Amino acid sequence: MTVLGTPPGVRVKGTTMDHQRNRWSVLALLCFSLLLIAVDATVLHIAVPALTAALEPSAVELLWTIDIYSLVVAPLLVTFGTLGDRYGKRRFVLAGYVVFGVASLSAAFASTPTALIASRALLGIGGAMIMPATLSIIRQVFTDRRERAVALGVWSAVAAGGAAVGPLVGGVLVEHFWWGAVFLINVPLLVVALPLAVRLLPASRGNPSHRWDAPSAVLSTLGILFLAFGLKEAGHGTTLGLLPALAVLVAGIGLLAWFTARQRRLAHPLLDIGLFAQRGFAIGVLCVLLAVFALVGLELMLAQYLQLVLGDSPLQAGIRMLPLMVAAIAGGLCAAHLLQRLGLRATMAGGLALAGLSLAPTMAWGTEQHPLLLSLCFAGIGFGVEVALLAASDTIMASAPESRAGGAASIEETAYELGAGLGVAVLGTITTIVYAPSLGSVPGVEPAAMGQARESLASAAHVAGEVGGPAGLALMDTARAAFVTALHSTVLVSVLLLGVTALAAAVLLPRRAPVEVHAAERERVTV
Repeated sequence: MTVLGTPPGVRVKGTTMDHQRNRWSVLALLCFSLLLIAVDATVLHIAVPALTAALEPSAVELLWTIDIYSLVVAPLLVTFGTLGDRYGKRRFVLAGYVVFGVASLSAAFASTPTALIASRALLGIGGAMIMPATLSIIRQVFTDRRERAVALGVWSAVAAGGAAVGPLVGGVLVEHFWWGAVFLINVPLLVVALPLAVRLLPASRGNPSHRWDAPSAVLSTLGILFLAFGLKEAGHGTTLGLLPALAVLVAGIGLLAWFTARQRRLAHPLLDIGLFAQRGFAIGVLCVLLAVFALVGLELMLAQYLQLVLGDSPLQAGIRMLPLMVAAIAGGLCAAHLLQRLGLRATMAGGLALAGLSLAPTMAWGTEQHPLLLSLCFAGIGFGVEVALLAASDTIMASAPESRAGGAASIEETAYELGAGLGVAVLGTITTIVYAPSLGSVPGVEPAAMGQARESLASAAHVAGEVGGPAGLALMDTARAAFVTALHSTVLVSVLLLGVTALAAAVLLPRRAPVEVHAAERERVTV
């Protein structure tokens, strides 16, 4: 097959066909890009103590430093996905590399909390430019359904594996260098990746018919930002208080409702709301949202359990969580085969059910050690969630036409980011609601100190260290027991959500994935 408008036998460089020959190299580069973004979302968690000692941020500044990355990425994914369709996906990947590299360099040498927050926001912009294009380009260069399923499995495994390994990478870098190394390491990697991207990624002219509606972009960005911020503040109340946080939350919901209504009226919407009318697409997006919700939220809770209840160091806790990462990678790689053998319905529902069943034993745990069972539970969670995510990704991309591939990819990746943000906010809120009243008074500890200890288990550890002696030990024992009670409640909510989603997949999805709607479009190859 030749490019339209070229003489027979003439090979044009930069075509989709040309890059299909290097499709596995393209996949490796895209997964490398995704790995940087996924690691950066969690790598800072382990560096917080060193960062706090160096920059001395306030509690609010520290909150923004940690959260601003995800809060910027999530609302911009839809916008950059659509702009990538209009102006060309390759351009946005290359520009995203540059922005991500500059932001990494700026963050590594930030001298004030405000400078670091601004750098982290710029990192989010760079990540949002790169992420939607990764799935779209995979869709473009992998035209064979079976090969694409394998490619999507690798992509999904890298996404989860990067987030899981982030704390471990951060622990190693902070231990041997300084907190800024968690950002500085991105720079030489991107210097190598940029020329490779220029050579390997397929060029595309974009489609000018994909009109970009600026008001829609503003509504979606502010709506998601307000929603995420309102949920976070409603649970923690560190900046606004409960009532203003609820007002922000309601405003976010209102803006998103306005955005949805506007998309239905526009001849060329920023987001094709009509995609959600297809059952497979809607269930796939819901599966991604709730699976990542449970996975990321529980990772945060279980990391605290390992460190503050079982006594592991941050690096030891990262190593103890490696079975989750390894199983996630294995699940992503095996999911394509399972999808082919078992079908869409059984693969997605079975993966979600396995994750829920793997979580169930933790509801019987206390402050004692469970090394073998803990590893098995982590493995089951990682494998089950990744299998379900691959099945969801396959049906999402198959349900969307080629011309809307960027929009479909951005919806899926927005579901990833929103799932992660909402998982931390909602499950963290549940933990706080249950933990605080479960921590009763401890003899020898002043009421003011007890109030501080009820804020979180980490605060209780700080107070216990200041009190010292038998009273400090008693406070820490009581706080650990209260946190375990809160963890049980969090796990119960996650198991129920996973179970309901598995049931929905089993009842509502077809046995096999939908037939792709863009087969005719493959007959054309553009420069």
